Amino acid sequence: MKVSAFMTPNPVTVTLDDRLGRVKELFDAHRFHHLLVVDGGVLVGVLSDRDVLKWVSPHIDSNRYTVNDENTLNRPVHLVVTRKPVTLGPDADLFDAVALFNGYRISCIPVVDADGRPVGIVSWRDVLKLIKRPAAKPAVG
Repeated sequence: MKVSAFMTPNPVTVTLDDRLGRVKELFDAHRFHHLLVVDGGVLVGVLSDRDVLKWVSPHIDSNRYTVNDENTLNRPVHLVVTRKPVTLGPDADLFDAVALFNGYRISCIPVVDADGRPVGIVSWRDVLKLIKRPAAKPAVG
């Protein structure tokens, strides 16, 4: 099965100059765990919700935050991004994705076109959904 059949198309992207405040808003508003970072439309990195949690003050969104805590939201993405991510093309297959997940400590794989522009993203959860067995039905008796 080709990656294009099970990837999430049109991934949300941010730029190197975007601020962590915008990134946090995107993670808070959506149910995904990764953003792709682009420069001129070309993939340059990946940013996970865990990366953001490491850099943003834990007091944000509480009644205990201070101006210094709020300043953590002004940090630019380029300080936090994981650069040179492992990628696949849309014509790669499921086994290529599994091999990358097994070979690297990653939780997503950006899918890029021949020019390095993101066209999708695959997470390890996407792969697990493909191989999930139907639950056994309980015996009726």
